[in-house]
Amino acid sequence: MNVEYLKYLLIYLLIINIIGFLSMGIDKFKAKHGMWRTPENTLLLISLLMGSVGSYLGMRLFRHKTLHPQFKYGIPVLFVVNVVCIYLIVTKFILE
Repeated sequence: MNVEYLKYLLIYLLIINIIGFLSMGIDKFKAKHGMWRTPENTLLLISLLMGSVGSYLGMRLFRHKTLHPQFKYGIPVLFVVNVVCIYLIVTKFILE
């Protein structure tokens, strides 16, 4: 078991999910104040890069993008993809 890699994975997951959460909040703030917005593809990319939990929590807390089908259904699908990827990373590379 390679505990060092597991530590780095957990740190990465924490950081990317904080980024996902904050990106939803910042984009909501910008939307309310008529400012330049974060592209939807960027928000989805953060979720794809294993930030789906933070993005989903940000969506719900800030009530942002909750009616857009690509977010309403896409973020939960990306969560499942993230879980599968994390499982494969841990079982194939960390627990070998």
